[in-house]
This record gives sequence, structure tokens and C-alpha cells, in this order.
Amino acid sequence: MTHIRTWGAVARTSLLGRLFICGLAALTMAGLAQAQVFPSRPIRFVVPIPAGGSTDVLAREIARRVQETWGQPVVVDNRPGAAGSLGADIVAKSPADGYTILLVNVGHVINASVYPKLPFDSIKDFAPVVLMAAVPLGVVAHPSVPVKSLPELIAYAKAHPGQLNFGSSGNGGASHLAGELFKSLTGVQLTHVPYKGSAPAVADLLAGQTQVMFPDMAVVVPHIKAGRVRPLAVATQKRLAALPDVPTGQEMGVPGFEVAAWVGILAPANTPREIVTKFNTEIVRILQQPDMRDKLVAQGFDVVASTPEQFGAVMRADIEKFSRVVKAAGVKVD
Repeated sequence: MTHIRTWGAVARTSLLGRLFICGLAALTMAGLAQAQVFPSRPIRFVVPIPAGGSTDVLAREIARRVQETWGQPVVVDNRPGAAGSLGADIVAKSPADGYTILLVNVGHVINASVYPKLPFDSIKDFAPVVLMAAVPLGVVAHPSVPVKSLPELIAYAKAHPGQLNFGSSGNGGASHLAGELFKSLTGVQLTHVPYKGSAPAVADLLAGQTQVMFPDMAVVVPHIKAGRVRPLAVATQKRLAALPDVPTGQEMGVPGFEVAAWVGILAPANTPREIVTKFNTEIVRILQQPDMRDKLVAQGFDVVASTPEQFGAVMRADIEKFSRVVKAAGVKVD
């Protein structure tokens, strides 16, 4: 009888073990199946900036090409406001199933420093998908400003303190912080005029309502080539391929004037790894297509096409970097 009970216990244990293994296998297969069938319905692509800017155009081009490959609609949903945090909040609170993704620029990590009470954590509430491209910033002026170089702008601004207005895509945004960094490095006084996005800021610059801007250069490359704005410098270590005649800030005697933005895609935190990988693989493939790469380079973008892990590292490093700039400049957002 003892042997019978012992073998009965063994049999029950063996059965439980087999059931456990089968359960694990079923979960694994379910995860793989989810990745294989994804997507089976439309994808919502939240773009937290106004329509019309170069970043919005990039988002729509990515959406179109993903839709062509995957055979499901990728619907661009522009949700501007609060320097991008309104759209980010929508995605942070969306189901982590891959059917809602977020376009972000460097403002996403800047917001962590300038907005003390965000309704989400800029890192913990999102899954990095891909850092698509880096967007160098620079200095441009309206042709009515009687300057043709960065040293001339500095001299003119010092002779007319506070009389030059510089527009930005929003209070606390990358173009605002670039202007604040420039002011601190050169000692000039410029009056900041924030807008709700880069498109209206550029529109007022073209109209002469503001005189100076520190934009991401992809936004203004077409206007530079058309002669509607005058480029004075790029805030990078080396000159841009799209604007080889425009010197760097360091070349013009302003070392340390280096500010670069970037554009990437995030998903809600806890989105299945298989889905994140599928998005990353497809978008990297699109970015590496010769016509796409040439188009982006011509517009002033530097194509990156990172892994999710690389994008996450960039986000964490930039939160630390921009928090120092915000603190030093005393930037505040109401």
C-alpha cells in the first residue's frame, strides 16, 4: 500500500508538471501568435504637434509606408498642446497592445524638467520603439535684420538690447532652450515669443513678425534655399550635408553652442516585446530605403534608425542634460 500511495503521488506530481509545461508552452505560443497576426485592425498614430511641419510630414510618410506593407490603416491623429504632453498622455493611458503609438521629439524629455506635474512619467510609462532621426538646430534671421553672420548678429543684438524677438515652437521647447543657451553663451538680450508649434513660429518669422529663430534646421531648409530666411549657424559639431555653406557655432566663435533635437516613436509601457520588435524592424527598413534616406537628408535630418535599447539610453541621457539647461536658464512654464 505504501508503494501504491508513493507512485500515486509521483503520478499526480508528474501530471501537474506536464500541465505546467503545457501551460507555459501555450502562453509562449499565444505571444508568438499575437506578434504574427499583429496588426489585425487599424493603428492609431498619435502625433502631438500641429499638422504641416516637417516632423508631421515625416510621421505621415512613415504611416503611409507601414500601411502599405502591413495592409492595415495607420491613422495619423494630430493632438497638439502643452508642448506635446497632451498627446503623450493619451498614449500613456492607452492599452499596451501596439494599436496606439506616439511620435515624439526631444520635447518629450524636456517636458520632464519644465512641467513639474506631468500626468505621466516620461520614461517609465512608455516603451521605446525607434529613434528615427536627429534634427540639428541652428540660428536663422529674417532678411530685414541687417546681419549676414553670427558675429554680426551678436554685435547688432548687443547694440539693440531686447529689440530683437526670437520665436520658438513653445515655452520650454528645444528651440526655446537653444535660444536661452545662445543668450547665456554670448551675453545678448533677446525677447522670447513662444508659439504653439514650429509651423506658426516659422510663419511669423517669414512674415517678419519675429526677427530671429533657433529652429530645427529641417523645418527651415526649404525657406533657406528660397532665400526667405538667412542662415547664420548650425548648433552642431560639424556642418550639415544639406547646408554645407552654413558654418557651425564654434566656427563663428561661440563654442558650446550645440543643441540637437530628435524624432522617435514610443508605445505604451508593457507593450509586448514581439510587437515592439516588429515595429522597429519595419520602421528601420523604411528609413534605410534609399529614396527615404535621401529625402530626409535633403530636408536636414540625420537618419539614425536605432534599436529600442539605444533610444531608451538617449532619452535618459537627454533628461539629465536638459534639466541642467532648464535650471541654469530659469525656464518656467505656467
